[in-house]
Amino acid sequence: MALLRRKLKLVVTVTMVNLFIFILISRSSNQDKNGRHKPLVPSKRFWAKMVPSSAYWNRQQQVLDIQNNLILTANTSGADMPNWLNDSSLTSDLCQPNLRVTTQVKDYNSLPDRFKDFLIYMRCRSYPIMMDQPEMCKKPPFLLLAVKSLAPHFDRRQAIRQSWGRAGVIANKTVITVFLLGNATAKDHHPDLSEMLRYESMRHKDIVQWDFRDSFFNLTVKEVLFLEWIQARCSGARFIFKGDDDVFVNTYRILDFLKGLSGPKARDLFVGDVITNAGPHRDKRVKYFIPESMYVGSYPPYAGGGGYLYSGDIAARLYNVSQHVALYPIDDVYTGMCLRKLGLAPDKHKGFRTFNIDEKYRSNPCAYKSLMLVHPRTPQEMIQIWAWLSRPDLTCQ
Repeated sequence: MALLRRKLKLVVTVTMVNLFIFILISRSSNQDKNGRHKPLVPSKRFWAKMVPSSAYWNRQQQVLDIQNNLILTANTSGADMPNWLNDSSLTSDLCQPNLRVTTQVKDYNSLPDRFKDFLIYMRCRSYPIMMDQPEMCKKPPFLLLAVKSLAPHFDRRQAIRQSWGRAGVIANKTVITVFLLGNATAKDHHPDLSEMLRYESMRHKDIVQWDFRDSFFNLTVKEVLFLEWIQARCSGARFIFKGDDDVFVNTYRILDFLKGLSGPKARDLFVGDVITNAGPHRDKRVKYFIPESMYVGSYPPYAGGGGYLYSGDIAARLYNVSQHVALYPIDDVYTGMCLRKLGLAPDKHKGFRTFNIDEKYRSNPCAYKSLMLVHPRTPQEMIQIWAWLSRPDLTCQ
């Protein structure tokens, strides 16, 4: 046993001596003949060479990242920047048609019209407001229900007003509903319903409309305009539900869920039906088709656009960070990109069923009692389900 201790002591001593010698050699190698320390010169570049992405969206995001990098912009003049970062069109009126994109996207001429329209106006984030409700949040609501709708969808809006979007005090909490619209134009073969829409707005005081083309690819425009509207008109809202006008929302269940939250859980709340490990569809026949010339890479985790729930604090942070994320033609993916930029990710909640529930349960009132959202539902089904859940004698096991 004594021999083992002596051997162990010898090993430790030798190790310490070797370490001391290494430190002395290292110090002397970093000194010149006069004893001064020599600067350490890295063997590799600290900054990697900036190479433009082949995909247009990724390239635009690279430009934004450089423009918002205070270290690079403070120490680099415009003349030192690569040509692809010095696009003069980026400093012009961002809401004018960007015709340069027709030569910057290699297969632009073969893309469907919806892509061409999006790309030409991709940089524009500011559109005139046609209808507003400046007094809507005079008393800040506990829950703001924000519903994406189209001008012709009057029956859906009315069904929501009569069911889950009924504004007022529900379960002792103030709830407000607002419908978000763009301009349904004749270009998309919509009839002119502007007079009816103005009457509807005067009657219900719950419509906010902007003058942009209300199309699938412009839902992201609606998203950023709504985030701006919240900060201007409803910044005091504690929580926000944002979803489509063809979903059923169990407002009772959402309020019950929110009442149990406090602290960081309430402040950082963003829940929905989360999709992970997804990427762009490359099949042209799919509604969500995105060509490789537009985007490369995978998507960050995102909540399906049918509906999700988040805090007013997150809404403010999303608005700020959205200025630094290039618009993307799929709005729920774009929101996931903004969350990723914030260093956050949405939480999956089993109460959000954006892909429906089993058919055998759809006529069972109790199937909806524990859920927050089900998609899709017709106006008639919304009213029916709300009537079920509002029955005081409804008992579920």
